[in-house]
Amino acid sequence: MNDTMVTVVGNVATSVDYRETAAGGVAKFRFAATARRWDRERASWADGHTSFYTVSAWRALGANLAASVSVGDPLVVHGRLRVREEDRDGQRRTFVDIDASAVGHDLSRGTSAFRRVLKGEPRTADRPDGAGEAVGDGGGGGGGVERTTQLVS
Repeated sequence: MNDTMVTVVGNVATSVDYRETAAGGVAKFRFAATARRWDRERASWADGHTSFYTVSAWRALGANLAASVSVGDPLVVHGRLRVREEDRDGQRRTFVDIDASAVGHDLSRGTSAFRRVLKGEPRTADRPDGAGEAVGDGGGGGGGVERTTQLVS
């Protein structure tokens, strides 16, 4: 197997979309990674080019991701790199995807509290963008994800 494995540090750019498929549950989201460099002349950090990736996570990883991640969260994503080209509207476009095998919060930028999910135990999260629906993990792990909507007046 000659897959290209990458580890990318960046931020969640879109909300996580979790769906059940015939192959199991999958979570997808856009991920932004911006290069930073030290500018000696200005004596400050300068942002470079931002690269965007579509991240896919399957089964238990996808369900846990959907219950744990929000837009703007700093993450470390490790997985298989996929580059594909498509013709859209007469133009050749390149897309870069990552099939995640591991995802975690970037603890150099904050703290996180880990909660182990036992097989068969439901996963829950109070997320302001949740749809109030329960979704499963497609069989690979235990339980499902329950999303609740919290209204603030």
